Amino acid sequence: MHLFLASQSPRRRELLRQIGLDFDVLDVDVPEQREPGETAEGYVSRVAREKAGAGLLQVAAVPGAIVIGADTEVVVDDEVFGKPVDAADAMAMLRRLSGKRHRVLSAVWCINAGREEHALSRSMVEFSEMSEGDIATYVATGEAFGKAGAYAIQGRAAAFISRLEGSHSAVMGLPLHETSQLLRRFSNA
Repeated sequence: MHLFLASQSPRRRELLRQIGLDFDVLDVDVPEQREPGETAEGYVSRVAREKAGAGLLQVAAVPGAIVIGADTEVVVDDEVFGKPVDAADAMAMLRRLSGKRHRVLSAVWCINAGREEHALSRSMVEFSEMSEGDIATYVATGEAFGKAGAYAIQGRAAAFISRLEGSHSAVMGLPLHETSQLLRRFSNA
């Protein structure tokens, strides 16, 4: 088995290393655009599958190649919060999250030349109230950028998270339990 991660996310690399996996990283470019009428769950799953599929195209000639693709999004009501485009966008997202609960959806797909399987992790995250000063200070750290919902649970934003129901690793970007279960099924096939 030769494992590949179709992601440039340093958090996903760190998480896979945490559970002792050896893998190579693939750089894939998949548009992250929600289709009209697409559910939040469907969107997250589709993007993760497209990342895995794009990665598999790059390594199709590698014997035993298995590619992992993942996507994680913050969802408020039915609105998907992707990565902020700038500081104003990050601040607007954090204002909407302040003092409220939101869902974090994290999909993972494992595929090889003849098989594909996936899992979807659903977590609930509750933020405490954040003042305008809290939000501005946090955004100024730069940590909000490149992250769905404009926060990193593993970073300074942890000070504002009053409750988590679900998977910490999924909120970071890769549900480790689900990923390890998928890989176990692939290696036993």
